[in-house]
This record gives sequence, structure tokens and C-alpha cells, in this order.
Amino acid sequence: MIEVKNLKKSFSKRLALSIPDLKIEAGSCIGLVGNNGAGKSTLFSLILDLFEASEGQVFSKSQKVGGSEHWKSYTGSFLNEGFLIEFLTTKEYFEFVGSLHGLNKAGTKTFTNQYEEFLNVEIIESKKLIRDLSTGNKSKVGIVAALIGNPEILILDEPFSHLDPSSQMRLGKILKSLSEDQKMTILVSSHSLKHVTDICNRIVILEKGEIKKDIYTTSQTLEELEEYFAV
Repeated sequence: MIEVKNLKKSFSKRLALSIPDLKIEAGSCIGLVGNNGAGKSTLFSLILDLFEASEGQVFSKSQKVGGSEHWKSYTGSFLNEGFLIEFLTTKEYFEFVGSLHGLNKAGTKTFTNQYEEFLNVEIIESKKLIRDLSTGNKSKVGIVAALIGNPEILILDEPFSHLDPSSQMRLGKILKSLSEDQKMTILVSSHSLKHVTDICNRIVILEKGEIKKDIYTTSQTLEELEEYFAV
């Protein structure tokens, strides 16, 4: 479904990412792990055409992502707070995103109500502007907004990092259900090795912009990852 070919990205002559080949099949759940500066966010940004690649291409459904629009209709993503419109309330923002997917206000509310436990009443009924929410609650809004329209592909960058333990567990269940029950193609990065091994059926380790390991998840994967990063 997504294919990376000879992809490179440099910033001020510093090579930040170099991936000769990466294929992500439809319905797979990929966990992207690596230390700070490994290139995780850069890869996601290139897949979403937020950066122009220095070399190479990203393909989605066999069509180039760069400079095209076809992939946007079936791809949901949340990388950071920059994806939000912070002068809107949560309700207004969800309705705006819903309208982009052909949903009216009632349809948007029906959809977001599925995630009431994850969002909690404080967020759903809040009259606060998004900019006045806590960082964790902003993340929740961004994650649920990325799901509006039931995308075929979901990309989340460090979605667990600002969430409290209960919300982390709820998000884990949501992602696992989307992957296993709806066969959604999911790419998620995280510093939590346990979260990605619990959710994902495949783990990709990035180090200094290069893929060091690409493995399918087994009962031994968490131990293997802990040993890798302990060195």
C-alpha cells in the first residue's frame, strides 16, 4: 500500500534519512522505534508530503505522493499540535474535519461519540478553545480527528507520549481494534517499546536515518528491542 524507494532527506547538507526500500502492506500495523533524531518524524513527514524529498519517492497505492492529492482522501494523520486549528473549540474542530469527509454535524457527533471514553466529557463538552487545552487533551483531539472518515491509512507520531496511563491503555485498545477488526493500515512511532510490541505486527528500528532492523512481532520481540537499545 505504501512503498518507499531510494528515499533521502537532507537538512543543510546533513543527511537525516536514507531508506533504499520499504514496503508497507495494506492492513499491517507498523511500529517505528528509535532514539531522538533517528528520523521517525522525518519519514512520516515525507510520507505525508510535508517535506520535499532530496532524492527518491514515496508511493501510496502505486501512485506518487509528492505533489499529488489522491492519497489525502484515505489517509488520516496526527504528528503534532501544528495539525490542529487552535482558535476553534473541540466541537468546532471536529465538525470542520467532518465536513471535509462529507459528514454533517450530526454525523460527526455520532462518529466522535464512539471515542467518548477516550476523549472524556471534559474534552467533548468543553467550551475552551483548543489552544487552552492541556497537551494531553490536544493529543486526544488530534488522534480522534485523524480517525474521522475511517481512513484506510493512519499515521501517528508519538501518540502515547502526553497521555496519562489510563488514556494510553484506551488508545492501545483502539489502535489494536482498528488494526485487527477493521484491517486499517497503521504506522505509529513511539518511545514505548511495550506499546508498539503490544499493538503492532511489525517493528522497524531507525538509527541515524537508516533502517537497522525490520522484524515481525513475536513473543520475544519486546526483549529483543530492550536488548538492542540497552547497548
